[in-house]
Amino acid sequence: MIFADVILPLPLKNVFTYEVPEDFQDIEVGMRVIVQFGAKKFYTALVYSIHDKAPSNYIAKQIQDVLDSQAIVSETQFELWNWMASYYCCGLGDIMNSALPSALKLTSETKLILESVQFLKSDLTDQEFLVVEALEQRGELTLKEVSAVLNKKTIFPTINTLLKRKVISLLEEINEKYRAKTIRKVKMVDEGINELALKNAKKQKLIVDHFIKLGEELGTDAVAVSHILKSASATHQSLNALVEKGIFEIFEEETSRLEHFSSDELISFDLSPVQEHALTQIKADFEDKDVSLLHGVTSSGKTEVYIKLIREVIEKGQQVLYLLPEIALTTQIINRLRKHFGDLVGVYHSKFNNNERAEIWNEVQHGRRFPIVLGTRSSIFLPFNNLGLIIVDEEHENTFKQQQPSPRYNARDTVIKYGQLLNAKVLLASATPSIESYYNALLGKYGLVELNERYGGVKMPEIEIEDIKYVTHRKQMKGAFSPKLLQSIEVALSKNEQVILFQNRRGFAPVSECKSCGWTAKCVSCDVSLTYHKHQEVLKCHYCGYSEQPVKKCKPCGSLEVMIKGYGTEKIEEELQPFFPDAIIKRLDLDTTRKKHAYDGIIHDFENSNIDILIGTQMITKGLDFNNVSLVGIVNADSLLNYPDFRSHERSYQLMAQVSGRSGRKSKQGKVVVQTYSAEHEIIKSVKNNDYKSMYEAEIAEREVFNYPPFCKLISITISHKDYQLTNKAARELAIHLREAFGNSVLGPEYPVVSRVKNRYLKNIVLKIGKNLSLNKSKKHLLDLVESLNKLPDYTSVRFTIDVDPS
Repeated sequence: MIFADVILPLPLKNVFTYEVPEDFQDIEVGMRVIVQFGAKKFYTALVYSIHDKAPSNYIAKQIQDVLDSQAIVSETQFELWNWMASYYCCGLGDIMNSALPSALKLTSETKLILESVQFLKSDLTDQEFLVVEALEQRGELTLKEVSAVLNKKTIFPTINTLLKRKVISLLEEINEKYRAKTIRKVKMVDEGINELALKNAKKQKLIVDHFIKLGEELGTDAVAVSHILKSASATHQSLNALVEKGIFEIFEEETSRLEHFSSDELISFDLSPVQEHALTQIKADFEDKDVSLLHGVTSSGKTEVYIKLIREVIEKGQQVLYLLPEIALTTQIINRLRKHFGDLVGVYHSKFNNNERAEIWNEVQHGRRFPIVLGTRSSIFLPFNNLGLIIVDEEHENTFKQQQPSPRYNARDTVIKYGQLLNAKVLLASATPSIESYYNALLGKYGLVELNERYGGVKMPEIEIEDIKYVTHRKQMKGAFSPKLLQSIEVALSKNEQVILFQNRRGFAPVSECKSCGWTAKCVSCDVSLTYHKHQEVLKCHYCGYSEQPVKKCKPCGSLEVMIKGYGTEKIEEELQPFFPDAIIKRLDLDTTRKKHAYDGIIHDFENSNIDILIGTQMITKGLDFNNVSLVGIVNADSLLNYPDFRSHERSYQLMAQVSGRSGRKSKQGKVVVQTYSAEHEIIKSVKNNDYKSMYEAEIAEREVFNYPPFCKLISITISHKDYQLTNKAARELAIHLREAFGNSVLGPEYPVVSRVKNRYLKNIVLKIGKNLSLNKSKKHLLDLVESLNKLPDYTSVRFTIDVDPS
């Protein structure tokens, strides 16, 4: 007998053994199979290994079906998955869930059907009667349809009573999620045109004439039905009449969902001497190192260096993965790459629907169309078979780290491992590298290449620090704006130049507070204040999504003096407009970019000078390139500096330096105005002087003294439960056991900044793994402790979340 160990798309650490029926003896590792797990549920699983050993502690069920004719996940990918599972303390099922597009993961759907037993409708409750009546009309109902019939979310009590009385039964059906896209086309039958049949049929003859014309223009014998009807201004009825007369035939043809790009002439260019030197250095580094760090100031022309490298790689017949931290960046970069590589560039990110993602997966696996893939962190899971180069642009960005759900991996670090497995080279690049990457480069672990001047000799922006402590004291502030910032905006607009304003908080205002008693509007499920969104006229929690109507009267004291405090991007936009009534002002934040093509629209408008002032959150700090921006304003630098995290100074410098770099990129020096209450802060001075190295030296010295990365590894353990006392008790218990093993390397337990999310209380423990300790042994000991605690009756319902290398 043959058995297969399979990975299920569930948060389970183990693989499960199934018997391979005789019909499927040609099964291979990496194929998808349908298996039954539990009493009735069916899942798509991945074959992990094939062997002849039956499981010792349970009877193996049979594989129900095999979905693939060849493996869709390679052995190298499984090697990467195994490394991720070990390093990030998660299960292979978690990784499978993140890796495979949803369209490639089939699950069974529970449906309700009526039993044949007799029952009296008069015995049914109103809710039960509605379900039975709907089943009589439709034959079967999904759980979603039952919820719609009852107009409520809580449907299981009704279903359970119907099941107990055997009025209904449950059916599990496998649903095919991925379907190839087809287009209806029309072509002429072999016999040709029957002129007699078209006599006195002017509309039909017009369709035939347009068909012939379009066929000649497009060089094809088949034309899309929608195209021919639009061209001839005809109806389906007239076209169907031609089909009935045997003149035309309508058929369906499979087509791609993915956008095609065509260009008559692709662009070529020459590098500047400085860029050419950087390219030569990178290639020299790649001779004896797998990873090189390109540290180039903003607008130094790093993308042109990438393009030259990419061309050399694809000319060898290899693939390239170009990683970006944000979907917002793909809009500009994809346009730039396509001008050089045409339709060879594919895009992969979460704004694509499930079928589009599955289609790109198939194209990459078979080596068709896309030797270059541009994507966000999830693109590291694509099935490359001949990867030669991985570029990680803006490598310092914390959005490369997945926070929720598991696996909590860092894409930057993971692709370095992936590169080792595939023998591909990795280029990390940033104007403000992470402390860890720069440390590794100085240590010689990575190559280091520096571009210290802007392309074309353009000067770095002039950065002015506005100490709003004194401006506020003199009562010269106008809302969130100092006179210097407003004057600078006015000068820029008078020259028909554009302005970017950075405020790292979306919504209108973060706090609604009673002036009389100090009460603030808070989320019912999270320990955080509700943010006021004026455009939607709602108070919203940015952690769980809870919303309610704006508060006009204080709930505890009844006072009508409820004030909104603080500034979000929405409020900045509203307050700025009266100062510049003729300017077109737009926002770029999560609220304005929820739709699929919203990023593209805003960025396209700003590129084409259809927007004068763009107000944004972190989205506008990341690598965007605008020709006509002469002024950048940082509205409140202090909110970045004062965040309680050991990386806050590094992050503050990176954000401010990056957003400053959007100014004056092409022809002349730009200007930056930084509003702060901490003008003498060392980070503010480093930003003003464009001095990355002074920031790095101060940070690395401090981290060495207090033993923080890169001098140790951090593991964060979050303990959560709906019961406040139980959360504290479990956290204390775990901390005691950890201190017995790791001593003073254990920090906490402490409450995080937001100590309750979605009605679960949170406590954090941080474990420092120094260079004198084995990381693997430390993680194993931690996992054993957590597992033993979870088995105790008191703690079975407590959730322990392990995050290796927290961002």
